Amino acid sequence: MSKPDVNPDTMFGPQGMIAEDRTYKGSRYADVREALFANPYRDGAAGQKPGPLPMFKSRIRNAWRGLFFGENIFRQASARVIDSRADLRWGEDGKGYRRIIAPNGICVLGTWEITEDNPFTGYFTKGSKGIVIGRVSSDGNETKRGQRRSISLGLKIYPTTDVDHKEPLIPASVIVQEDLGGMRTAYINDAELMNAPSIHAYRRGIFVLIMLRANSIFTKLDKVAGSRQVSEVAELGKPADVQTIAPKHMLLKMAPGQRKIEGARLDFREEIYQHIYEGGTDEPTGAMEFDISVADYGRETGLPAVTTMTVNDWHEIGKMRWTEAVASYNGDHVIHFHHPGWRDDRNDPSTYIRHNEVRCRR
Repeated sequence: MSKPDVNPDTMFGPQGMIAEDRTYKGSRYADVREALFANPYRDGAAGQKPGPLPMFKSRIRNAWRGLFFGENIFRQASARVIDSRADLRWGEDGKGYRRIIAPNGICVLGTWEITEDNPFTGYFTKGSKGIVIGRVSSDGNETKRGQRRSISLGLKIYPTTDVDHKEPLIPASVIVQEDLGGMRTAYINDAELMNAPSIHAYRRGIFVLIMLRANSIFTKLDKVAGSRQVSEVAELGKPADVQTIAPKHMLLKMAPGQRKIEGARLDFREEIYQHIYEGGTDEPTGAMEFDISVADYGRETGLPAVTTMTVNDWHEIGKMRWTEAVASYNGDHVIHFHHPGWRDDRNDPSTYIRHNEVRCRR
């Protein structure tokens, strides 16, 4: 499949809910993987050969478009990421859609395993094993080492270890990120990806206007803008008659002892490639292993848009391992990562703020 010829600065594709979103009934891991590897940006089966990577733009004007008149595409996109669980969004023309924020990413594939006892349910339970597809991105236009960027991860956890499973499955969705205002984390090894991160919006400079717009839209649509609960993981594979018990906080961080990729102004996408395909080899030569840690208590201090989240009781319960990576057109424009809707009680699905594409609770 060839890469569609689109301008890297142009908005296109359906931002709001469409038939693909409303008729979704799950996906096959192999089908999603096939889509991601169909059109890598560079040479090699995974696009791992040396060469330039595209830079798509996150624009303030697109975030604020439609505030007073016209189509409010940021609001449409924000509602859709909550309401749609679709894994692939092709659109009628097969070109997908342009992301308003986090437009540049690299997709990663691997495994999820919980190895330690803990009180939580679903795929937090000891012995749980699954396969994962994720997309690592930075929220804005900053992708290189030395720039202030907020590394984030959208993650799908499939409740199987069979990469060729026949029946469609609905994966659990996880959204984790560094401080939403950005960090100067030199190595991805040191990035702390949390579902409820700190927020220091002033670090974004003029692009704080995008953060303010996102916060305004998300709080109206879904009550809470700065964090995403992990209830879907706690309900994945869980019997219906078992009470959900989800941790309040989750942290994903590379396990100690793994090599660090050197290079001034290295793009995080290239950094991930070099962890897995050192020197652009045809076959993977390495992997990236992350500790999965959870906690039930955290303390948030500060003011709106300037908050620090402190968690002191992290418990390491398992490992996530990435063994493949690909930066591709479909990885930036077709794959879709659902943002779990907010619940007043994270353990009670009847307390969802949104239902059937509308907000139904204050």
